[in-house]
Amino acid sequence: MKKFTIIFMFTFLLLALTGCKQEKANPSTVNQEEKDTIRIAALKGPTAMGMAYVMDKNSKDEAANNYEFTIAGAADEISTGLTKGDFDMAAIPCNLASVLYNKTEGKIKIAGINTLSVLYIVETGDTIHTMEDLKGKTIYSTGMGTTPQYTLNYLLNSYGIDPEKDVTIEYKTEATEVAALLSQAKDAIAMLPQPFVTTVMMNNSNVRIALDVAKEWDAINKDSSIVTGVIVARSDFLEANKEVVDTFMEEYLASTTLVNRNIDEAANLIEQFDIFKAAVAKKAIPLCNITLIQGEDMKNMVGGYLTTLFEQNPNSVGGALPADDFYYIP
Repeated sequence: MKKFTIIFMFTFLLLALTGCKQEKANPSTVNQEEKDTIRIAALKGPTAMGMAYVMDKNSKDEAANNYEFTIAGAADEISTGLTKGDFDMAAIPCNLASVLYNKTEGKIKIAGINTLSVLYIVETGDTIHTMEDLKGKTIYSTGMGTTPQYTLNYLLNSYGIDPEKDVTIEYKTEATEVAALLSQAKDAIAMLPQPFVTTVMMNNSNVRIALDVAKEWDAINKDSSIVTGVIVARSDFLEANKEVVDTFMEEYLASTTLVNRNIDEAANLIEQFDIFKAAVAKKAIPLCNITLIQGEDMKNMVGGYLTTLFEQNPNSVGGALPADDFYYIP
């Protein structure tokens, strides 16, 4: 009997120790401890919309890494955060990425294109059917000193219209200001980005899309396309965390695919993460050109677009075209 008791106690102790070891080796516990953190910022609008599914996975603790997302209302917030080291990666306008690269002497790298053209010419009348029709008109727009201004000027010049003499361009700080002007006039013309175009059209049935800026660009420039938004990383963070960044980019690519495929679900996520209202996002997503282009294709497209801007105004890209180390190609 004593022998049986000793054997039983030894067996129980062995099982208990084995159980402890199994608990310590629990994969979910290890994975949780090993997750790396990336602080990511994005602007409200299309440059953030493509991240919706990554943000959803992250909120459920199902993402490969731990992502701390910041959705900003203005590019200045992100620029400051990147240069100070408060953000590791960010979704920002393409030309701003070049400006920051030059300003920081190469401490910013571009990892991918996340948004192609989102600009449209809209009007409350029915007079604009070609770029030439803009001559002599007043055009309201946002984005003075940024991509919208340089893009509009390039197109006008290309169609023989002097932006300073042949048209009147009034730049407003907020898209809501432009929307108000459209609602007050029967023949107002504006250039706006998505999803603000959709917002204006939902609130004012008289507003129509007159011109797709991307199509007008492509008709005159076969060497480049409009690149609106890109995803960048701080060079020091990227060099020390290439595998982590590559993993995020894989999840980001999957997210952009799902956003374009599952529009209704994506729109709800976009509102959930305070990027834009679901009703607007649902209609705007097909017009936002959300994507994720990496590698040599990214380099060629960004390089061509920045070259076009540089030839028009060197300050638009920070005074000089970025060197090859600007582009992160895994």
